Amino acid sequence: SMPSEMLLKIFSYLDAVSLLCVGCVNKRFYHLADDNGIWLKIYSSCFRPKRTIWKMKSEQTETVSLDCAALHDRKPGYWKKEYIFKQIAAVKTRVIRLVKPVDPYTGLPCKNKEAMKASCLSWIIVLKDKNGKEHVIEKAKLSFKDTSVTILWYSTNWPCVDILSTLKLFGVVPLLPDQSRDPSKIGPRCRSLIAEYHLANLTENSVAVGADKLVQLFSLNPGLLLGLWKEKNEIAFVMASLHYHQLLERSTLGSSTVQYALPPHKPVLDDVDPEYGLHGYNLHLDIHGGSCTYLCGTFKGLFCRKGDIANGYLGLTVVSLKDNTKHLPLIGTLGLSWETDSFKGNVKDCYVMDVTLLDETEKPFWCFSAPVYMELSSEASSLYDYMGHIYTTDYADSEGKVCVELVWLEETKEYFIVNLVLYISTKKINNWYGTNY
Repeated sequence: SMPSEMLLKIFSYLDAVSLLCVGCVNKRFYHLADDNGIWLKIYSSCFRPKRTIWKMKSEQTETVSLDCAALHDRKPGYWKKEYIFKQIAAVKTRVIRLVKPVDPYTGLPCKNKEAMKASCLSWIIVLKDKNGKEHVIEKAKLSFKDTSVTILWYSTNWPCVDILSTLKLFGVVPLLPDQSRDPSKIGPRCRSLIAEYHLANLTENSVAVGADKLVQLFSLNPGLLLGLWKEKNEIAFVMASLHYHQLLERSTLGSSTVQYALPPHKPVLDDVDPEYGLHGYNLHLDIHGGSCTYLCGTFKGLFCRKGDIANGYLGLTVVSLKDNTKHLPLIGTLGLSWETDSFKGNVKDCYVMDVTLLDETEKPFWCFSAPVYMELSSEASSLYDYMGHIYTTDYADSEGKVCVELVWLEETKEYFIVNLVLYISTKKINNWYGTNY
């Protein structure tokens, strides 16, 4: 029953974030919160127009546009849209400036953490049950590595896993990042769908990758770990590992229902001679368990010849079984750390692998971050320098495979990588270079 004039006067004291929130109350508030007079005042205080005059009113200084058409000849909401677009453009400019410097070892922007902070980027998961009800989990702990960020969600109010149908992973940015640095001021936000996982028949649609006394881990492709309490078969935590390559785009440029589609790579004509093979590739490899790093290394000058093609894959040998001078020790006992509000744990023989493969022009060619696990091989070590059990780790996606062999040395209590080969799909190579392997 309050007159519109009084509501407009009240709204005129609100900041931009509060004004947007008020506009979500009902239709009347939405139209009143679109008032050009209020938004022009906000706009001009942040982005001053070139021609302004100053008027003194009750010891307050205001900036007023000389052009009356700025108010009367514009549709309702015009200055709100102008303000939002300009704020978003200012943030994008800062982010672009931060991601320009490139790390020569990884081929990725070296200020990813700063760029994510500048955009106020965060991640949430949305669990949907079989009745259509959604449960949003926001509380997360971040762990930054050279080429990836690991996100751990835990809550005391998880829904029962038996009634869940899907899990969606979103990147979230505030509509007005500059106005939302105060954690208590959430305001309107934009969601970008990164991945969707189906939880029905979890044991059939996922891979069991390990367990400790409290939880059992299930891996869902791509890059998601679900920890279930052993006693209750309820969710303990969710862990996602996201590679920095295209992370900002995937987390900000998609919609709430459609994932961001990466632009196709434009091959350089005559860039590669199929008879010559692939040469000059570089690999940056990180092996970590969330909080601990077990291996961080760069391998340059990788190559393969056309004769190395087998079953639709080209093999890039990084560590050879025959060359013990390049065998790599892993620091510490492999395991994946997790925690909740009340408990902590470590699942042995399970870890996160970050692979960043650069082509001969040092552009990211194949990148991923994913949880993997080790399996005890039935073969005994035939290497003279090593007497111990052999373990294998395998990873595969639509673009390639990674095969790792490790030997456990009981005397020194450490693992050695004795064989590491990347297998790149010929389809991936042909699409990248426009060749015909």
